[in-house]
Amino acid sequence: MQCPQCRRPVLWTTTEAGRRLAVDTEPDTDGNTAVYRNGTGTWVSRRPTEELPVMAWERLHKPHVATCPGPAPQHDRPARVALPPGVTDISAYRRRARGRP
Repeated sequence: MQCPQCRRPVLWTTTEAGRRLAVDTEPDTDGNTAVYRNGTGTWVSRRPTEELPVMAWERLHKPHVATCPGPAPQHDRPARVALPPGVTDISAYRRRARGRP
């Protein structure tokens, strides 16, 4: 698979919380994400801790967001403005109409 921003190859992993995380394909000793393949062939990632360090079957990788040269993701959305009384915010309706969550 590849990054949609920079088109570099990445491994898409599933975190312990069930979320998707892109990591660089090459292991990196400076990485902070332990990656391994489970019994079904799925790439799984987790953050190593002192209580559960990197195991022999895991390799350290860097999250791709830390090394991606593409444009930064748009996580910095403007804060919602308080609407005056009697005004309805229809942005949630518009998102549903477009098929977005």
